[in-house]
Amino acid sequence: MKSTYNWGILATGKIAGKFAEGLATLPDARKLAIGSRKLENAQSFADQHGFERAYGSYEALVQDPDIDIIYIATPHPYHLENTLLAIEHGKHVLCEKPLAINTSQAQQMVDAAKAKGVFLMEALWSRFLPAWVQAKQWIKEGKIGQIRHFSADFSIHVADFDPLDRKFNLELGGSALLDIGIYPIALAYYVMEAEPVEAFSTAHIGSTGSDFASAYLLRYPNGAIANLNCGFEGAGPLEAVITGTKGLIRIPLFWKTQQAILEIPFAKSDIHDLPYEATGLQHQAIHVMEMLSEGKKESSIMPHSETLRIHRLMDTFRAEWGLKFPDE
Repeated sequence: MKSTYNWGILATGKIAGKFAEGLATLPDARKLAIGSRKLENAQSFADQHGFERAYGSYEALVQDPDIDIIYIATPHPYHLENTLLAIEHGKHVLCEKPLAINTSQAQQMVDAAKAKGVFLMEALWSRFLPAWVQAKQWIKEGKIGQIRHFSADFSIHVADFDPLDRKFNLELGGSALLDIGIYPIALAYYVMEAEPVEAFSTAHIGSTGSDFASAYLLRYPNGAIANLNCGFEGAGPLEAVITGTKGLIRIPLFWKTQQAILEIPFAKSDIHDLPYEATGLQHQAIHVMEMLSEGKKESSIMPHSETLRIHRLMDTFRAEWGLKFPDE
């Protein structure tokens, strides 16, 4: 068992910076190396976030023999290439969500990790936040009875539309579904712990050919329903609600939440404020290091099978809309 794990980050964008801020709160995580396509970008990031080494190529990063785990922070069309590169060099990988643009790519990544004997996890950070851990505990304790309905809205208004922006550009994997819709879908799997027996969707395909907004209705074997939506066209409530036979749980700002609220009829609401340090992205890093300390090659909370189920459902929805990315 290692006392300290050496981390590398591949790419220097916004999410990489947020992950680095979270990593800085962990005494057992050594901020070892950052890799970029340009050395000056890597050095600037290293100086800003306190990384010891900077590399001017992804190849140089993965060849560093001291790195244990690499966080992949590139846009998702590049996840396959970048993850396979890290795996080839024997690195454990935490890859930003979505793991890939489709199930076929995700399966390649899972197969490569298994063949090489390294850890691989999709970085769906919400599942590891203290508020969601509390909500899951309430469910297991039977506080709200049997779950009958789950709703989650991730609708934001992007005021300055730019067709070249990664959110709208198909060349960059532009898709509300893959960018933010994956959050409510993944959390529906987390809450329901079952595969839906029916799944319906609809989408607004915008001027760039990507989905600007979409909605999903899922029915489960026990009759429970999930009602989910996302989009870049309107400001929504940004809340998740888990409704059971005895009560409900509200999760405000559910993808980055710091609060869980238990509501039982005729009783005072039980409001749990569960703040986290920095950006909160460190909680998934804690889990990765715990799994590695236990000798695990995949997560017990975000296993490969869950990632593949989510990707298959997203593929199904995109097929219904006739939405394909350039390389598909």
